[in-house]
Amino acid sequence: MKLTRRHLATALGAGAIAVGAWLALGLGGTREAAPAVDLTLLDGKRLNTTQLKGKVVLVNFWATSCTTCVHEMPQLVATFEKFRARGYETLAVAMEYDPPAYVASFAESRKLPFSVAIDNTGEVAERFGQVRLTPTSILIDKQGRIVKRYVGAPDFAALHALVEQLLAEA
Repeated sequence: MKLTRRHLATALGAGAIAVGAWLALGLGGTREAAPAVDLTLLDGKRLNTTQLKGKVVLVNFWATSCTTCVHEMPQLVATFEKFRARGYETLAVAMEYDPPAYVASFAESRKLPFSVAIDNTGEVAERFGQVRLTPTSILIDKQGRIVKRYVGAPDFAALHALVEQLLAEA
């Protein structure tokens, strides 16, 4: 088979797309450090995100008024339950516009098993890349580096596969 310039151009273009996707997913490059932020959890405890190093963490920005957020919450709970014993943590951060009483009621009525905080000032959302849309979730590796950002509900099967991979890393 004789290769033409068109075949070569197509092959190079496909290769460039594959490399771009690899880098965009954070699989081939350096990972950005997650910000160190202080949070007050609903139970009154203080948490700095640096305390979560050594764990794989999903930081989920959500609101009680967000239907997608409410819909995905049972899957976030199931993911947390599936991986928690292996060093996985979920941190649900309610947006600053969400009334604290609504957040507390939601967390209590749904018996959320993971840490829940309210971003009263908007600083946490700002520090995590100017999060404005909910749900937005950020997956962080054991070294405290951002691996992937999800805007909207993630593909949970793909998320589980990535969490498995990150939990296996040293």
